[in-house]
Amino acid sequence: MKLYHIRNLCGMLQTTKISEKVSCCGNKQRFSSSLVSGDIGRFIVENTEIVGEDSLTPEIKLRLLTAKCRFWHANPVLWPLPDPYWAIYWPGGQALARYLLNNPGVAKGKRVLDLGSGCGASAIAASLCGASHVVANDIDNVSAIATIINCELNGIGPVECLSDNMIGSQPKHYDLILLGDMFYDEALADGLHRWLDSCINAHGTTVLIGDPGRASFEEHDIKRLLQQIAEFELPKSVQMENYGLTCSTVWRYHSKLSTI
Repeated sequence: MKLYHIRNLCGMLQTTKISEKVSCCGNKQRFSSSLVSGDIGRFIVENTEIVGEDSLTPEIKLRLLTAKCRFWHANPVLWPLPDPYWAIYWPGGQALARYLLNNPGVAKGKRVLDLGSGCGASAIAASLCGASHVVANDIDNVSAIATIINCELNGIGPVECLSDNMIGSQPKHYDLILLGDMFYDEALADGLHRWLDSCINAHGTTVLIGDPGRASFEEHDIKRLLQQIAEFELPKSVQMENYGLTCSTVWRYHSKLSTI
């Protein structure tokens, strides 16, 4: 069963602590497509499978960890990289990418930030929709290389990839910020809440959140500031991989200083 292996490789998303995730974050780093030919890029290509059909966005191809991959069946201690959040297409990210592809005007001509970008699917969707500039941000450096590989797989130029921890930083001018499956930890959610407010208040940024309804998200105070704009039924295989969660929802976040 997929989640047995995912638990061993990267832990349960719902119980990961933000302190564990930010510990690997160093100085700002930018990655170019030249890194794809390096050891990590080769490792990703050799140890993942191209997947697309069994998701909300079959038109986007991604390299992911599946049952056909050799490390799926290996002892998890043999995995040589940081926990592979980038090797899973999480349901909140699937909903965000599907929403953008269904509504390309949301991202077209916009400066877009995909925060906690993982495999880069939402960033890729924004690029396919004609965004003027796309940034994929994830504190795992390997995620940046995986995102570049996935961009090439979908026939688009590599988006800008940053690995610094942007939460709490001085807000930059993004027209649209995308967050998929990011509200899995209360401390992280609190920090996001404050930072998103500062982005909206400073630049009028639109913030879209994708989440399949995890308890940590549903019970957080941030829910009162959200407006549901879309809901998608997850494919059966995705439901099974996510403990029976059947749908994933896209929400628009409104600053606590504004009204819905």
